[in-house]
Amino acid sequence: MLVGLGERSGDLALQCSETAGFLGELTVRIREDSARLSQLQSTMETLAASQNESVAAAQELGLTARRAGHIIADGHEAVTTALTELSGLVEHVTGLEGHLRQFLDVIEAVGGISEQLAGIARQTRLLGVNAAIEAARGGEATQGFAVVAEEIRRLAGQAGDAAATVGDKLGQLDRDARSLISGVEANIVRGRGVSTHIDMLSEAVVEIASLVAQFGERSDAIMSCTDAADADVAALRQGLATFSGSAIESASRVETARGQLETLEGMANDMLNAAAHAGRPTRNSRYIAFAEEGAEEVQRLIAQALETGELTAAALFDTEYRPIAGSDPAQYENGFCAFADRVIQPILDRRTAQDDAIVGCCLIDINGYLPTHISVRSLPQRPGQPRWNIEHSRNRQIFMDSQTRRALNGEGDFFLFTYRQDLGEGRYRALRSVFVPLSFRGRRWGLYEVGYLI
Repeated sequence: MLVGLGERSGDLALQCSETAGFLGELTVRIREDSARLSQLQSTMETLAASQNESVAAAQELGLTARRAGHIIADGHEAVTTALTELSGLVEHVTGLEGHLRQFLDVIEAVGGISEQLAGIARQTRLLGVNAAIEAARGGEATQGFAVVAEEIRRLAGQAGDAAATVGDKLGQLDRDARSLISGVEANIVRGRGVSTHIDMLSEAVVEIASLVAQFGERSDAIMSCTDAADADVAALRQGLATFSGSAIESASRVETARGQLETLEGMANDMLNAAAHAGRPTRNSRYIAFAEEGAEEVQRLIAQALETGELTAAALFDTEYRPIAGSDPAQYENGFCAFADRVIQPILDRRTAQDDAIVGCCLIDINGYLPTHISVRSLPQRPGQPRWNIEHSRNRQIFMDSQTRRALNGEGDFFLFTYRQDLGEGRYRALRSVFVPLSFRGRRWGLYEVGYLI
């Protein structure tokens, strides 16, 4: 009865172990999802901050658009007035050409009159000369006429000089007027170009006003979109917060369930272990015997090595684990490793080959450290492949679970437990293991383990 109950308890412990392993893996995934969710929440906070800045920018953009619209509206009238006045000024400058040409005609007419006056002065001078000659012929009787003739000659000379002076002044005035007309003509050409630019500027001002109006409309649309997006972001943040709380609660519940399963697993293991010690044969008896025989052989060889000095107690009980650089998962060296690889590993290989159900035999010190393992579990690590390493390079690593800790701390000739073998990254394999305590020179060293599948 006890044996059957123990076997059923062992099966229950195995199921509990597997289920707890699944829950542990689920917990890891939930925690990873929670971490990603936290990152997502952080990203959402950043997005919300950016969204707030976008809303503020959109509002400022709308205000700027309205200010620009008012400025353009106010400035458009002033610009239009200024352009109108400038166009009038150009037209006025253009009209000066006709007035200047009329003035030039007047100058030319005055110049003609001046030439006529010069001609009259010459004729008058000749008349005065003739009058003087005739007065000389008349003698005393014509002396008064000679005086008059001389005065006529003098006046004619003055008139000729005045006419010449006027001609010079009119010539200078004509040259200045023609130069002014040339400048005015050049300005007229420029004025026509300015008129073209004025028209273009007027069109540009109208286009700018239109663009500002469109800018204002788009700003209003942007503000509407940012307001809607702000509401969506707020709803998403609330949803993420709710989901995060749910994920945390789920992880807590899973962890609680896993703890309860581990408690049930421990109770089932106690019953399994009690049944194994009842003295009745079970399907575990074969592996218990393998474990006791292997532990006895290992204990005898180590005791002999201590007696002969091949191995020192300091090296055997060395807990100053020295990390191996670059190992992943972390591996460590201690003073017992060299002896364990050379002497103990062949025993572990041979003992593992005794039965196909045996997964592996190994040594575990008081801290869960494995100084050596079977050859296929003691391969050199592969850089960058931690998942492969944790399965195939288990030597030099430290493993500790609740069942191993119970066996290390317990008192008895052996312990039969079901437990989860850690395969890394939240992966586990349910095994049944026999742990046999190892002690040397009255001091507890650790365990000899035989792990097998049933």
